[in-house]
Amino acid sequence: MPHNHRATEPRRFRSVLMAGTAALAIAGGAAGTGLLTPDNASAENVSAKVQAPAVNPFDFADLVEQVSPAVVSVEVEGHSADMVRGGPSMPDFRSMPEFKDLPDNSPFRKFFRDFEDQFGDRGPSRGPQSRPTMGQGSGFIISGDGYVVTNNHVSDEADKITVRMTNGKEYDAKLIGSDSKTDLALLKIEADEDLPYVEFASDDARVGQWVVAVGNPFGLRGTVTAGIVSADGRDIGSGPYDDFIQIDAPVNRGNSGGPTFNIEGKVIGVNTAIFSPSGGNVGIAFAIPADIAQSVISELKETGTVSRGWLGVQIQPVNEDIAESLGLDKPSGAIIASILDSGPARNSDIKAGDVILSVNGKTVEDARDLARKIGDLDPKDDAKLEIWRDGDIENVTIVLGAQPSENQQVAMAPAEEMPGADVRNEQLGLVFAPAGDDSGGVRITEVDPDGEGARKGLSEGDVIVEAGGQDIKNPDDLSKAVARAEEKGRKAVLLKVKSGDNERFVALSLPKA
Repeated sequence: MPHNHRATEPRRFRSVLMAGTAALAIAGGAAGTGLLTPDNASAENVSAKVQAPAVNPFDFADLVEQVSPAVVSVEVEGHSADMVRGGPSMPDFRSMPEFKDLPDNSPFRKFFRDFEDQFGDRGPSRGPQSRPTMGQGSGFIISGDGYVVTNNHVSDEADKITVRMTNGKEYDAKLIGSDSKTDLALLKIEADEDLPYVEFASDDARVGQWVVAVGNPFGLRGTVTAGIVSADGRDIGSGPYDDFIQIDAPVNRGNSGGPTFNIEGKVIGVNTAIFSPSGGNVGIAFAIPADIAQSVISELKETGTVSRGWLGVQIQPVNEDIAESLGLDKPSGAIIASILDSGPARNSDIKAGDVILSVNGKTVEDARDLARKIGDLDPKDDAKLEIWRDGDIENVTIVLGAQPSENQQVAMAPAEEMPGADVRNEQLGLVFAPAGDDSGGVRITEVDPDGEGARKGLSEGDVIVEAGGQDIKNPDDLSKAVARAEEKGRKAVLLKVKSGDNERFVALSLPKA
């Protein structure tokens, strides 16, 4: 039987649009000039006081009153092993002569006694010990049946999770699933009644818009702070899918997992990290955007895990030097630095040095954008790649694999150093010699500190395995590749460099003729 949606969901929060502007009134004066002077001022005019009307700033009280019941405190209990064997042991204070000499009423005697009563004897003979750990964070309810969003780092490795409401009610929470790459987790609580909840915003956050953060900093429940969106698309180096909203609302420890609201009462982000040289708030906080959170949470709710597509390549951004060395009009896309030994790309038509310009018709802005676009696809999906190779555009289709865990990533073995004759290249500011193994390449044995190689981060021990799109087997190959780049009028030569287990492309500028 059809129901009235508005009537059947009384606890669902509706939008609250706050307004706080007022017109500024201008007082009029005497006829003709509009000014009051001692000569033309009447008694009525003199007694009329010019007053500006009261101006109400934004008032978030109604908004906070509506959304706060859905914001919760997340308390976590767990155990952490103390690796005592082979490491420092806990001293036995009571065996120390200094302890025995302390008066019975000494505060130090009480301190040491309480300390040892709490932590016990953890000497090497006792082996690794497990101690209880406690943690606090924030979260918010996203459905009337008790699904709760928080951060993965709040709930990770918890033995027990407790969710506390603003009205004091407590619920045991079950971890439904978590995703370390986006630092999101989904919990579930069971209640005898429908719970208050909030919704994600459908619009992207805009720089300059007002926001309100609600959370549990320092264990203080229901704390509210306000500010604006300072920036979007922030990459803070926490993972491959960084795309944070930056806000200046004060966010502190304990706010992790809490919501950031727009003035309509919709969640635009999940508070996750702060920039804090001192450990305190400095007005730079980062929140996971609503669209990313919704996608991840939906998959966690359905399967308990997040499955992402995987190419099996190492990639890096295309900077201006690399773009110039490849003949690209502008820096865009992502260049493939290497192909992993096991993965979908291994037996495909793509190869190191290709620049991926688009995926399934969607332009790739940079390496981070490529990682997100591939990760948004499912394993076994077809990825149609537009590739820049040798000055032409080619199209390659590849069936994606499932993204492995970090410890399943295939490492590439470093080249073994072999002796050989050193060759100096003044243009590049490098001295190199044959790498001496079956894979070829030349090993950098010296870097001119004032040369182009040093400016681009090359170091002794790096191995140049490719230059200008050609494999390098010896120093002569490298010299010829540099000469070919000059003949083509390139302003830079693109080198493929191996540093330990990693490979990357480096574009070295060539001297002007």
